[in-house]
Amino acid sequence: MPTLPEEKKPALKDKSFYGLKLGILGGGQLGRMLIQAASDYNVHCFVLDPDSSAPCKGISKEFVNGNLLDFDTVYNFGKTVDLLTIEIEHVNVDALEKLQKEGLTIFPQPEIIRMVQDKGLQKEFYKKNNIPTSDFTLINMKSEIKTFPIVQKLRKLGYDGKGVLKLNSELDLEKAFNEPCILEKAVDIEKEISIIVSRNLSGEVKLFPAIELVFKEEANLVDYLFSPASISETIKVKANEIALNLAKALNIVGILAVEMFISKKGEILVNEIAPRPHNSGHHTIEGNFTSQFEQHLRAVLNLPLGETGMIMPAAMVNLLGEKGYEGEAKFIGIEEILKIPGVYIHLYGKKYTRSNRKMGHVTILDEDINSAFKKVKLIKEKVKVIS
Repeated sequence: MPTLPEEKKPALKDKSFYGLKLGILGGGQLGRMLIQAASDYNVHCFVLDPDSSAPCKGISKEFVNGNLLDFDTVYNFGKTVDLLTIEIEHVNVDALEKLQKEGLTIFPQPEIIRMVQDKGLQKEFYKKNNIPTSDFTLINMKSEIKTFPIVQKLRKLGYDGKGVLKLNSELDLEKAFNEPCILEKAVDIEKEISIIVSRNLSGEVKLFPAIELVFKEEANLVDYLFSPASISETIKVKANEIALNLAKALNIVGILAVEMFISKKGEILVNEIAPRPHNSGHHTIEGNFTSQFEQHLRAVLNLPLGETGMIMPAAMVNLLGEKGYEGEAKFIGIEEILKIPGVYIHLYGKKYTRSNRKMGHVTILDEDINSAFKKVKLIKEKVKVIS
């Protein structure tokens, strides 16, 4: 991964972060929670998002409604801030590279964002840097698919479960993507975990405890999670090492979420990475001494990183739009679950719901992970997002 020459590396060491203008590309829930953390530092957040009613609109210092993939929109937005970061990877990197050449500090670095935008480049990066991952091939059209079962992923613009298909036989080719994709050998998965790494410009690195993810299969996105993950010490040490190696190979500044498969044979394979705060770290707001959002802020400002240890074991449930409902959101069951000890609610301020849209999350703190699991089940039963 290319890095800037030492003498041209952007730094904020001569600037106070107090009153600094932080630009955020993307105005969704991740940006919203980043703004909430930034307010404690008196960092002023400027947001660019294509949705005129995005979750960040009401709480940002300045909100700009515009296309994240348009060169001029991103470039002109970047000229108004002191430091630029992202909450989504689907942004115009050409504009970021020009801004960086003109002296704007941008974390994560544009070259990392460009690589992460393309799942094919991600997989090739893992291979080049000896990061364990499932076997794969790159294709341009579905007529190249010859073996089954196989997992097909769009190289670009896949997000929140979109752009991923499991093809079990030739009968599934009708629904297959007919554009540049990666084909991954299906993994016999025991469980899925995530490790979040933080790294600042000075090279200080800290890891959050491993998180165990449970996916909603029909939507291919996180349903709920537990921290810490129920894994052996051997797996934990190896997974931490893989995450650290990735962060160092990327030379990333900020937060890096590393999603991994643990196979039934005990293999650890990197699935995907995200160079930003991530859905698998939401529980850190209440569950850890430093949240992933504050940690991202500390990292991009080149401040000392916070303590990442757990205050208490935690679970997190995504509040997803109910299937069959589309329109103005209504939340059912909120008051009932607020009676449960250790429950914390985060609603994202999205006006409209649709099937499996992320509308909020609930964090549960409990010393007993089995008790936390019972509360997860209760929350999933009681809370519904309808229209």
